[in-house]
Amino acid sequence: MLRPILFALLCTASLCPLSAKAASNELGLAARDAETKLHQSFTNLHFEDFRPSPIKGPIYQANAGGRILYFAPESGHLIFAAVYDKDGVNLTALAQDASLQKRLGAIDPAQALTIGPAGAPTVIEFTDPECPYCRALEKFWNAKAAEGKPVRQQVYFVTSIHPGSAAKVEHILCSPDKEKAFHALYAGAAPDKLLTCPEGHAKVAADALLTAKIGVSGTPTLIIDNKLVAGFQQGELEQFLDRPRKVAAGSP
Repeated sequence: MLRPILFALLCTASLCPLSAKAASNELGLAARDAETKLHQSFTNLHFEDFRPSPIKGPIYQANAGGRILYFAPESGHLIFAAVYDKDGVNLTALAQDASLQKRLGAIDPAQALTIGPAGAPTVIEFTDPECPYCRALEKFWNAKAAEGKPVRQQVYFVTSIHPGSAAKVEHILCSPDKEKAFHALYAGAAPDKLLTCPEGHAKVAADALLTAKIGVSGTPTLIIDNKLVAGFQQGELEQFLDRPRKVAAGSP
């Protein structure tokens, strides 16, 4: 099987059209088999845009929640890596950025729970009150705000991972002061009774549809400066906050 796959990659249609077509058919079947094996092997992840990777051989590229991964079907390995071409171009980053740009069109900032002062650097944040890394991230944001480096969070909630998340998110969204309720729950508060309301229930459902549509499969997931940051990557966030910002006209 390996020989015709490599032959299809190396051949051009003008030089060997008949052989390339046959090899392409075999490659298509191999890719379908590999994709099936990927879904069967890693049932907890959602994959899309499955295709041959830039690396020659039976290694395939897929998108999991905006993160580009590679799959070797013969060994069953899932590879978290960056692939560079011979000119030093990060092909993984290019694929990830292209995927992210498609997803950004589905995000409506007006539908976010916005937390933080106007004029601060904006972060799109997919979060879960039951996620310990999300709570650690919130503690980090609060510490940075105390240092005079606040952010403006556009928050969307992921409630498909932990069973208790939806009820806590609805409580936040039904509270008279949503920002205060958000900070309290992420700091570990345990209200005697969680609030419910039709508007909050509808927003939980709307966020669930959005996160499924754009493929968010883990929390926290951030979008900063039009780039995806998967997980609480403190060093990268420190760099983001320390980056010089343009001052708007008319600002002091």
